[in-house]
Amino acid sequence: MLGIPGAARAWWLRTRRGGRYLLGTLVAATVTLAAAPLLCVPSLAQPWTERHRRRAGALLGQSVEPRPRAARRNGGWLVTQVVTGLPAGALALLCLGGLLLTPVVTVLWWAFPTAPWLPVLSVPITGWGTAFSVGLVNLVFLAALAAIALPPLARAHARCCLAVLAPSPAEQLVERVTELTRTRADVLQAHSAELRRIERDLHDGTQARLVAIAMRLAVAGESLSDDPAAAAVLVRQAHAETEDAMTELRSVIRTIYPPVLADQGLSGALGTLATRAGVPTRIDIGPLGEIPAAVEAVAYFAVTEALANIARHSRATHASVRVTRDGALLRAEIADDGTGGADAARGSGLDGMRRRAAALDGTMKISSPPGGPTVITVGLPCA
Repeated sequence: MLGIPGAARAWWLRTRRGGRYLLGTLVAATVTLAAAPLLCVPSLAQPWTERHRRRAGALLGQSVEPRPRAARRNGGWLVTQVVTGLPAGALALLCLGGLLLTPVVTVLWWAFPTAPWLPVLSVPITGWGTAFSVGLVNLVFLAALAAIALPPLARAHARCCLAVLAPSPAEQLVERVTELTRTRADVLQAHSAELRRIERDLHDGTQARLVAIAMRLAVAGESLSDDPAAAAVLVRQAHAETEDAMTELRSVIRTIYPPVLADQGLSGALGTLATRAGVPTRIDIGPLGEIPAAVEAVAYFAVTEALANIARHSRATHASVRVTRDGALLRAEIADDGTGGADAARGSGLDGMRRRAAALDGTMKISSPPGGPTVITVGLPCA
């Protein structure tokens, strides 16, 4: 498509995409009509309708979430697909087929010079001049018809498909309750795991050091009068242990709510985090406005975990963090040029990131094909 002006290229891409969608709709409507008895079975109708919901969503640029089985809506879509898909697909077939066949029959005019073989303007052909002029008129008309009619017709059919198959308010309520129930269970599980981790860190680390400090100071107190030098050594050891205990305690506190967030806000905290990342990291932060502390914490932990995974697993040479605010939605996008293959189901902290986001009714999406790049997008509502 090199050399085609931008407007012409955009026209071509829209027409091709709309025409391809409508031709697929024609095939789907034909199959639906032929296999209607089989598609009345819910277990067969559900995957068939879901496939075409995804097609319609892809044409309109909308994400389509899996939908619970709804036999009545599936049946309504089967009828709508036949009633609207056959004529819409037939029009696309006539337009695109005419565009392909017109040059052929123009060149072969001598085989049937008096037959009305062109779809728009058909007159008796007496020579090459008449053949090319009539063929050009047909081509221009069919191209204009395809450009004007096919893209909006395809979008109208896609919107109709999504509207017919859209969940009812009752179904949406059931989905929402199910999602909230699952999210609540995840939050409780994550909260319990976090409490166990904090308890383990305090018990195995800070508490053990404090016990050792107490024992050293007790021994130093007993030996102070008899052996002041030994008591002094024990006091110095206890002092060193105190410093270590304070360091561990600050580390535990940092995992609960990083002090850097309170001191510098999310922008400053992420800037500091980038300097400690294991790979060169570029930070791009737009105007964020006021953000609730819980949202700041989840965003910070998500970026921290993502950068840690990049350093440990991705073999990346560069990473980037982009944080933006769109109305009431805070979006953090972490990308790297590593080997890809990241999967929340395999752990690596990604499932914990998803649970943290879900606790605030947020989302996490991962795009990580084998070979990379990996892009993790976390969306958090700020309202």
